Amino acid sequence: MNVRRLIPTAALAGSLTLGLVALSALSACSPSDAADDTGAGKSGGKLAVVTSFYPMQYLAEEIGGSHVDVSTLTKPGIEPHDLELGTRQAAQLGEADYILYLKGIQPAVDEAITAAGVKNTVDAASLTTLEKHGAEVGHDHGDEHAGEEHAEEDHAHEGEAGTDPHIWLDPVKYAEVAKGVGASLEKADPDNAAAYRKNTTTVVERLTALDSAFEQGLADTSTKTFITTHSAFGYLAERYGLTQESIAGISPESEPSPARIKELRTIAAKDKVGTVFFETLVSDRTAKTVAADSGLKTDVLDPIEGITDKSKGADYVEVMESNLAALEKALGAK
Repeated sequence: MNVRRLIPTAALAGSLTLGLVALSALSACSPSDAADDTGAGKSGGKLAVVTSFYPMQYLAEEIGGSHVDVSTLTKPGIEPHDLELGTRQAAQLGEADYILYLKGIQPAVDEAITAAGVKNTVDAASLTTLEKHGAEVGHDHGDEHAGEEHAEEDHAHEGEAGTDPHIWLDPVKYAEVAKGVGASLEKADPDNAAAYRKNTTTVVERLTALDSAFEQGLADTSTKTFITTHSAFGYLAERYGLTQESIAGISPESEPSPARIKELRTIAAKDKVGTVFFETLVSDRTAKTVAADSGLKTDVLDPIEGITDKSKGADYVEVMESNLAALEKALGAK
């Protein structure tokens, strides 16, 4: 298990306690400075919303509109799974009116949010149905120890009961989440319910159009198989009739076994795979090594866990459109 992603329980509890105790002092001694740092509770009349990482932030901002003040625990450029919470972030959670997160992506965040006890706390995973993906890497391909190591690593990153939390990469499931977020915002802030309903409709329409673009763009391709760094695209592959083969498992930093590398070579040749995809927030070293070993090209398929200046788009929809273009090219769309 990659221990960099996890905060020991005792340390987390201590951090959270200090953060919550310090909240009153922060507010009394330097209210404007604290608000600037945390982004929560700084705008009178607006719902103070804290989100765990970008896919949640996007929905909160688009659906909440001018009636919410949204901040995120995961700043641009930070790999979400590596996030460590400090006392100020614990305080940020404690002063929120509404929290939106996705259980199973960031274990430290999951624990801190539970400890914060904010009434209007919404787990996006509860707004749709989660499934299991990425099991092919956990299988024993000749190296029993490596297989066990991958299984343990994957489990640390998966949601409840070993499920795949990457629901936002399927526009249909993401739309289901958007509807749930809209309804929960209406409940948390009934005075602005009409605005939330209108904005939710707009977001769902946008995601429906995106779904149609993927369905049409990937309907007729030379191959249906793609290789990517880790198993973030299971929902997307299932939605559009594709086969995802990952170098690592559900965890973006688990190392593949030699047997898995050999297997990917065979898959690439058999299924006429020409490209190995890597992502923007994780090292591309392994992907480039696998590609070079098999004589394949490389390209970006972004899991959209954060938007940076390296992202091929300014927001979720634009990056998803770039992902579609990359898939069409790699799969030989006709």
